[in-house]
Amino acid sequence: VPDGCDAVDAIKDRPIGYYDLVLMDIQMPVMNGYEATAAIRKLENPALANIPIIAMTANAFSEDVERAKAAGMNDHVAKPLDVPKMMETLQRVLSKNT
Repeated sequence: VPDGCDAVDAIKDRPIGYYDLVLMDIQMPVMNGYEATAAIRKLENPALANIPIIAMTANAFSEDVERAKAAGMNDHVAKPLDVPKMMETLQRVLSKNT
Protein backbone atom coordinates (compact mmCIF):
# COMPACT_ATOMS: atom_id res chain seq x y z
CA VAL A 1 0.00 0.00 0.00
CA PRO A 2 1.24 3.54 -0.63
CA ASP A 3 0.89 4.96 2.90
CA GLY A 4 0.26 4.15 6.54
CA CYS A 5 -3.43 5.05 6.42
CA ASP A 6 -3.96 2.57 3.61
CA ALA A 7 -2.01 -0.04 5.60
CA VAL A 8 -4.46 0.27 8.50
CA ASP A 9 -7.43 0.15 6.12
CA ALA A 10 -6.02 -2.93 4.38
CA ILE A 11 -5.96 -4.77 7.71
CA LYS A 12 -9.42 -3.56 8.73
CA ASP A 13 -11.06 -4.23 5.38
CA ARG A 14 -9.91 -7.82 4.87
CA PRO A 15 -11.21 -10.91 6.64
CA ILE A 16 -9.27 -12.35 9.56
CA GLY A 17 -6.47 -14.55 8.24
CA TYR A 18 -6.22 -12.76 4.89
CA TYR A 19 -2.77 -11.52 5.90
CA ASP A 20 -0.30 -13.58 7.91
CA LEU A 21 1.82 -10.56 8.84
CA VAL A 22 2.61 -6.99 7.91
CA LEU A 23 5.94 -5.70 6.59
CA MET A 24 5.72 -2.11 7.81
CA ASP A 25 7.84 0.59 6.23
CA ILE A 26 8.64 3.24 8.80
CA GLN A 27 8.85 6.26 6.51
CA MET A 28 5.55 6.58 4.66
CA PRO A 29 3.42 9.56 3.74
CA VAL A 30 0.13 10.44 5.48
CA MET A 31 0.81 8.15 8.48
CA ASN A 32 4.24 6.73 9.28
CA GLY A 33 4.88 3.12 10.26
CA TYR A 34 4.89 3.84 13.99
CA GLU A 35 1.50 5.58 13.77
CA ALA A 36 0.06 2.87 11.52
CA THR A 37 1.23 0.16 13.92
CA ALA A 38 -0.36 2.00 16.86
CA ALA A 39 -3.65 2.26 14.92
CA ILE A 40 -3.58 -1.46 14.07
CA ARG A 41 -2.84 -2.38 17.68
CA LYS A 42 -5.93 -0.36 18.74
CA LEU A 43 -8.34 -2.21 16.44
CA GLU A 44 -11.33 -3.68 18.29
CA ASN A 45 -10.92 -7.18 16.90
CA PRO A 46 -8.01 -8.88 18.74
CA ALA A 47 -7.26 -11.17 15.78
CA LEU A 48 -6.60 -8.09 13.63
CA ALA A 49 -4.98 -6.01 16.37
CA ASN A 50 -2.44 -8.72 17.12
CA ILE A 51 -1.27 -9.43 13.58
CA PRO A 52 2.54 -9.76 13.53
CA ILE A 53 4.22 -6.59 12.28
CA ILE A 54 7.85 -6.39 11.17
CA ALA A 55 9.47 -2.98 10.77
CA MET A 56 11.41 -2.42 7.56
CA THR A 57 13.68 0.59 7.60
CA ALA A 58 17.12 1.86 6.72
CA ASN A 59 17.40 2.97 10.36
CA ALA A 60 19.31 0.07 11.88
CA PHE A 61 20.71 1.38 15.16
CA SER A 62 19.75 -0.39 18.38
CA GLU A 63 17.55 2.57 19.34
CA ASP A 64 15.64 2.16 16.05
CA VAL A 65 15.01 -1.50 16.86
CA GLU A 66 13.83 -0.56 20.35
CA ARG A 67 11.58 2.21 19.01
CA ALA A 68 9.96 -0.25 16.58
CA LYS A 69 9.32 -2.73 19.38
CA ALA A 70 8.05 0.02 21.70
CA ALA A 71 5.60 1.03 18.96
CA GLY A 72 4.17 -2.50 19.01
CA MET A 73 6.09 -4.13 16.20
CA ASN A 74 7.17 -7.73 16.67
CA ASP A 75 10.57 -7.38 15.03
CA HIS A 76 12.80 -5.20 12.86
CA VAL A 77 14.60 -5.79 9.56
CA ALA A 78 17.08 -3.27 8.20
CA LYS A 79 17.37 -2.13 4.61
CA PRO A 80 19.06 -2.92 2.34
CA LEU A 81 17.42 -6.26 2.77
CA ASP A 82 19.53 -9.24 3.80
CA VAL A 83 17.39 -12.10 2.44
CA PRO A 84 18.68 -14.86 4.77
CA LYS A 85 18.13 -12.58 7.79
CA MET A 86 14.67 -11.67 6.50
CA MET A 87 13.74 -15.35 6.12
CA GLU A 88 15.01 -16.06 9.64
CA THR A 89 12.96 -13.15 11.01
CA LEU A 90 9.82 -14.26 9.15
CA GLN A 91 10.19 -17.79 10.46
CA ARG A 92 10.75 -16.61 14.04
CA VAL A 93 7.82 -14.17 14.04
CA LEU A 94 5.41 -16.54 12.33
CA SER A 95 6.35 -19.46 14.59
CA LYS A 96 5.42 -17.38 17.65
CA ASN A 97 1.95 -16.80 16.21
CA THR A 98 0.93 -20.32 15.23
